[in-house]
Amino acid sequence: MAVLVTGGAGYIGSHTAVALHESGREVVLIDNFNNSSPAAVEAIRSLTTPDLVCVEADLRDRGQLNAVFEAHDIDEVVHFAAHKAVGESIAIPLEYYGNNLGSTIAVAETMVEHGVRKLVFSSSCTVYGQPDAIPVTERAPTGAESPYGQTKHMSEQILRDVAEAADLDVALLRYFNPVGAHESGAIGEDPNGIPDNLVPFVMQVAVGRLKKLGVFGDDYDTPDGTCIRDYIHVVDLAEGHVSALEALDAKLRGACTAVNLGTGVGSSVLEVVAAAEAAVGEPIAYEIVDRRPGDVAQIYADPAYAEEVLGWRSQRNLAEMMRDHWNWQSNNPNGFAD
Repeated sequence: MAVLVTGGAGYIGSHTAVALHESGREVVLIDNFNNSSPAAVEAIRSLTTPDLVCVEADLRDRGQLNAVFEAHDIDEVVHFAAHKAVGESIAIPLEYYGNNLGSTIAVAETMVEHGVRKLVFSSSCTVYGQPDAIPVTERAPTGAESPYGQTKHMSEQILRDVAEAADLDVALLRYFNPVGAHESGAIGEDPNGIPDNLVPFVMQVAVGRLKKLGVFGDDYDTPDGTCIRDYIHVVDLAEGHVSALEALDAKLRGACTAVNLGTGVGSSVLEVVAAAEAAVGEPIAYEIVDRRPGDVAQIYADPAYAEEVLGWRSQRNLAEMMRDHWNWQSNNPNGFAD
């Protein structure tokens, strides 16, 4: 028996593949390398086993996906594969709907055809849109505000319907803001082009790839005027997926359940910059620029339900996140191209 990790060469997928291997599972990766690198697979193998299976394929190719299920006796699936840039999704919505929803439907159909019951789905706190209250619980209203967010929201509904009709056990994991890297420095975040997210942008400034960070607004209703988010170490997040698979045999069996994965601690943009400077040992250049449309002032998770149903809670603080992210970036200034 094996666990299939779709998008397994990506940032979160690669760290989760390592955590799943460490839990004693046979891991099979599938990735089309649209937003990842084959070099990541070799790095994963260096942390797991040299014969780790990785299949290059698009999930929407039902023939290839079916062949993977047949060849490797898959009995669990962790589904990451998706386009993930909010801004890009606004520019090319049809590509996002076609890829993200098409991939989810293909995975669900293939699972049903092969009698595979356990699925962990990579969702996002973007499904909460502009939250009415913080910290955000799983009972908060949902309604995403970008095509990317809508694909996560719609995928959740698709999986709820399939779970009820086909008796699947599904965990919908709503991530907050993953940062950091494996402590070895062998794998980490390697975004294509200019990073969309704060921490990889900060680290590319620190390593000299970018000149200066633009901080979008300093007049929000927060202690220092900059936006607050819930940053979570990617290794904590990866371990949350292992806990979720195990919970599908226990408290989450027979259901489709949404669970927040966050720390419950909000950090402002300037607090993140300060923590990064401490890790790097040098100042990081930044300037205050106009607010970015659509940014909420603050959002962070209530992680209590994750501890209740998964037996999981985050272990690593912001300083550790920045230390490990810098360890990856400083040793791999150009990411996997190095």
